Amino acid sequence: MPVTEATYERLALEDLEGQWEYLCGQIRQKPPMTHEHEDSSWWLAHLLQIQLSRREFQVRHNGSRTHRPTSSYFIPDVIVVPFDYFKATRGTGDLESFADPLPFVAEVWSKSTGGYDVDTKFDEYKKRGDLEIWRLHPYEKSIIAWRRQADGAYSETRYAFSDGEAPVLSLPGVVVRFEEIFE
Repeated sequence: MPVTEATYERLALEDLEGQWEYLCGQIRQKPPMTHEHEDSSWWLAHLLQIQLSRREFQVRHNGSRTHRPTSSYFIPDVIVVPFDYFKATRGTGDLESFADPLPFVAEVWSKSTGGYDVDTKFDEYKKRGDLEIWRLHPYEKSIIAWRRQADGAYSETRYAFSDGEAPVLSLPGVVVRFEEIFE
């Protein structure tokens, strides 16, 4: 039975440990992750935040949601949120979610979510207009970056561990070094 967005938001706020996501009236619990998944996503979040001013950007790890009205609420592994986006929602008691396009969204491949992320989440992130979307693969030690172009289409760039690093083009000057994520 489909649920409304309001019902989903109540569930997500009441069951803080549940890690609930929403797609077209259906709720889904985000499954537990492996050590490799958690290590990669945590280190990515940490490395991004130390390169960014906290007064300009906040990095969230596995907790905040992207929102596409009437369609989806997802919990990406890592997002970068312009600090100004927080001003409208702070102090309201509302679910922390962001409907406006974000400069950076990342998912880390996991055995339990790999297919779902590729088949569902990445398409929703593109429909939202997020500027840069990454898929990290902790076992292959690789990154795929989809970057929004001026015409709204996305280019795809693949990075391997042997490349040494991957730039975050949506956040000028920010670079992610493979050895710091995939140790």
